[in-house]
Amino acid sequence: MNHFDDASGGESAEELLRGVHARLLPTDSLSPEIVAAMSYARVVADGLVFAYALDLPTSVRILTDADVERAGLEELGKAAYANLMRAPVEHDEVPREGGALLHSVYGDSHFVASKALFLSELAKQVTGEPLPAAGALVVVPTRHLLAFHPLTDGSVAHAVNDLAAYALGAFEDGPGALSPRVYWWHRGGLTCLTVIDHDTRTFSLRPPPELLNLMRGLVRLDGAGRLATRTAAAHVPGTAELTRATAEGIAGLAENPAGLGDAFATALSLAHAHCATDPHVSDIDTWDAWATAVQLGSALFTGARQQECHLGEDLVRTLPAVPAAPPADARAWLDAFYLALVCRQQERADRLAQVPLEVLRQDDSVDAYVLHWIDALQSFWSRHPMDDIVAKLSAAIEASMPQSLAHTPHDYADRIDYQAIALFHRLITREHDAFGDALAEAVAHHGGYWGDSGAPRARVALGPLAMACLAYDFDFPVATKQPHLPVYLLNRERIETIPG
Repeated sequence: MNHFDDASGGESAEELLRGVHARLLPTDSLSPEIVAAMSYARVVADGLVFAYALDLPTSVRILTDADVERAGLEELGKAAYANLMRAPVEHDEVPREGGALLHSVYGDSHFVASKALFLSELAKQVTGEPLPAAGALVVVPTRHLLAFHPLTDGSVAHAVNDLAAYALGAFEDGPGALSPRVYWWHRGGLTCLTVIDHDTRTFSLRPPPELLNLMRGLVRLDGAGRLATRTAAAHVPGTAELTRATAEGIAGLAENPAGLGDAFATALSLAHAHCATDPHVSDIDTWDAWATAVQLGSALFTGARQQECHLGEDLVRTLPAVPAAPPADARAWLDAFYLALVCRQQERADRLAQVPLEVLRQDDSVDAYVLHWIDALQSFWSRHPMDDIVAKLSAAIEASMPQSLAHTPHDYADRIDYQAIALFHRLITREHDAFGDALAEAVAHHGGYWGDSGAPRARVALGPLAMACLAYDFDFPVATKQPHLPVYLLNRERIETIPG
């Protein structure tokens, strides 16, 4: 039971500090008289008010301005946080259809849901890891329960609806109903995503533009297997499965040319997956997979004549003639260009460099640094003046700073995307020793990001490999035997003719 009666507030400052907790309250539980006695309280999000509460043996009393004055606002805030985070909780993982994983935190304490105020610290307590920079979706349906989903991968598209249903059901069941809304915890604050039409008693979800951009980027990155998450590693296809899928994808292009993007993505996964057992690319089957990925990537953006794609063991599929119709997929263009550099396909790289940047700028799932990086690569390959290239590279570096990211997880931008950009900088300034150091660092970042994941993209650091191949061809003293850099691609010993 909650008490707001100031007459019961005879505790000493020491007693207040010993029992005070930060507390979330539903806004509709506070009458004008109560609000007048709590000028220190504040609305933290739609439907939620932050206040201080005193945990008593048989009840919980909300503190008034007089209590706060007696104990001191600063001291009270420190004690309220410390006491709240000590309140005992239970934690369960709740897998949902669609791949979303919800974390349910519950307990007998009246203050469990209030821990959402400090969600990153709570997440670290119950999961061992703090929240990512993007934060988490969270619901606080009752005072005894909260549930959250860290924003780490594309399953966020399912999680937002899962949490909405979860919150509404728990809110209606009670006891201690708090809020049926879904919130975004980000940078220490809560933003409400739920809009309630009180006339029709209906609920809808309207994420703010910043969150929508982030969700869109996560879905696209995850769909291409770029994110190192537990969800992404749940099913790791083998080379046999990927070979079959690639062959079927190519065979279907005659009737469904729109499937070329998916066929390219599958072929690229196959090329990476082969490197799990053939990390140096010494086998012809592995080379065939890389060559097929080159063919499909180039065709996707620049068109292609009819040509044969070899997938090993005499498995050959015919890529039909494809008109040039580049999609607005900036990251797929990067993959295609990296592949052309790695496999020394100068003519294909020439054509890719002519793909209009205006088309790639229509991709609303990438941050600006990705487009600046493509602009710098196209300018370099097209032999633009070095001042122009440097200006575009500088724009890419500046736009990749954490404060500028709207779509890309910070660790992915820093440990994966940025490494190729840093290597290119050392390449165009002809700093041999610095390039070698940066390459070793890039490989280490790639390994650290992916850890022990079996995902295909964990096998090869594609961007750094492309930059290392350029450096090797420019007679840089490149150390060819490094993890995640197939040596026989880097030193050209496996490079063979590719149809087309």
